[in-house]
Amino acid sequence: MTIIEPVKVDVIHPEKIKKYSPSLRLWHWVNMIVISGSLITVLINSTITDDHTTSSLIKEELQKSGLNASADQARSAAHALSDSVWDVHTYFGYCLTGLLVFRLMLEFFQLADQKFIRQLKIAYAKFNSIKKEREIARHELAVKLIYTVFYLLLIIMVITGLFLAFEDALVAYKSIRHSVKDVHGFCMYLVLAFIVVHLAGVFLAERKASKGIVSDMINGGNENS
Repeated sequence: MTIIEPVKVDVIHPEKIKKYSPSLRLWHWVNMIVISGSLITVLINSTITDDHTTSSLIKEELQKSGLNASADQARSAAHALSDSVWDVHTYFGYCLTGLLVFRLMLEFFQLADQKFIRQLKIAYAKFNSIKKEREIARHELAVKLIYTVFYLLLIIMVITGLFLAFEDALVAYKSIRHSVKDVHGFCMYLVLAFIVVHLAGVFLAERKASKGIVSDMINGGNENS
């Protein structure tokens, strides 16, 4: 197994397949949609609705229609279009905030053997166990640590995103806006890197011992999956 491949077996009982609660599966897929939507809006605003490109296009199209617009007017219209996309990005951010709160609350209500923190602790403990268990636990521990980093990135993105969304109400902290925006953008790239690594890991897992791991995240991990 490579370090990025998700583990299909239960680290506590290696002879059994992992179980995923309906709530966790719902969070996983909705979170995927929300993060994808958020990243798509960033991609759109950095390409299709980029202020410089769009303002030039608007000015050219108006001139073709016999209307004259100054560079500032065209830029203002382009900026308004860009802002509308950022509004959608902000809504996705609110959804991500709700999903993060839901995931944190879910950790308290999950069955004991499905709690993320418990699985992380057990993987660490079994890493010091006998060789057969250590091999599974070492891989599980590595995967869980990667997921831990992902959760931390989500927390940072949500906090910085909310700061930017409510910056008008946080005038006293306006001096750090640029730094907060840089951190938010940097974390976005790290989340994108995680998605790429995660998809690659799932692809590799499906071709090896953990075949069926995607269907397990849909049906909950039935023994006959």
